[in-house]
Amino acid sequence: MINKKILYLSTGLTLAAVLFVTHFYRQLFSVSIHPKNGKAVILIPDNADWTQVRDSITLHLDIKNEKVFRYLAIKKGYPQRIKPGRYVINRGLSCNQLINILRGGIQTPVIVTFNNVRTIFDLAGKVGGQIEADSSLIINFLEDTLNYRKDGFTRENVISVFIPDSYEFFWNTGAEGFYRRMLKEYRRFWTNDRMRKAKELNLSMPDVSTLASIVAEEATKPDEKPRIAGVYLNRLRRGIPLQADPTIKFAVNDFTITRVLNKHLEVESPYNTYKFQGLPPGPIDCPTTEDLESVLNAEKNDYLFFVARPDMSGYHNFSRTLSEHNRYANQYQRELNRRRIFR
Repeated sequence: MINKKILYLSTGLTLAAVLFVTHFYRQLFSVSIHPKNGKAVILIPDNADWTQVRDSITLHLDIKNEKVFRYLAIKKGYPQRIKPGRYVINRGLSCNQLINILRGGIQTPVIVTFNNVRTIFDLAGKVGGQIEADSSLIINFLEDTLNYRKDGFTRENVISVFIPDSYEFFWNTGAEGFYRRMLKEYRRFWTNDRMRKAKELNLSMPDVSTLASIVAEEATKPDEKPRIAGVYLNRLRRGIPLQADPTIKFAVNDFTITRVLNKHLEVESPYNTYKFQGLPPGPIDCPTTEDLESVLNAEKNDYLFFVARPDMSGYHNFSRTLSEHNRYANQYQRELNRRRIFR
């Protein structure tokens, strides 16, 4: 009788244990975690501790049994192996799957896009909100020339490293990591063929960026960029000041100017290409690959001047002689007066 009771008790305990293990197993490996609102973005910054990570997870995810999740995380040693990053959860997961994603650093990249950038401040403002490094960290890095002097750049021309486009980054990218990645992209652009073309034009790679930035500001019609580039190259070869209005706007820090006046031409700045011969110290914006190519493949012409057409079409009249240029310039000035555009 006693043996039978012991058998029943043993069987009962075994069954209970099996049920418990089965239930626990299901808690670990069945889908029990769901993103709130259909999608969750968990951002884990550098040096985050287990408490911060856990709070972020519970804020963005519905977890059926948090005790089971915490138990498995500790059992797998995740609190000692936290990896920063951006983790996008857009489907149901088991505790084991989520911990494996976090512990393995399987983060979701971000697409960083920037364009219409004139200065490192513009660049930092546009990129700072897309990666972990904020705008102040990016500015501080780029303000310190020791960070990139060995790469051959100055404070004035380092902006040429950042060619506008869309790039894939991990969210936990710092200021230096951002610069290094963009330097890699910059060097990838500069193939042997492109470096050869720059050398034939007697320009360095940053010089090409500088001239391309001026061309980009002058040309509103893409098909005119190679021709305008050709004009500037002709002036450089002959030692004629570029007299590029966009550099004046950059020098006075006012790109809203629609009419460059004599008072603007008096500004004391190395970017004043009316006063100083040759290229300015660096780009006046971030030139695109199209802008760079317009310089590298500039039209071979004998024009020395150009001015906007009075029909305001965005195209220009090109001239070989100063007298011809003055005639076109007067036509344009009269149209500006007629439209009462005085600044």
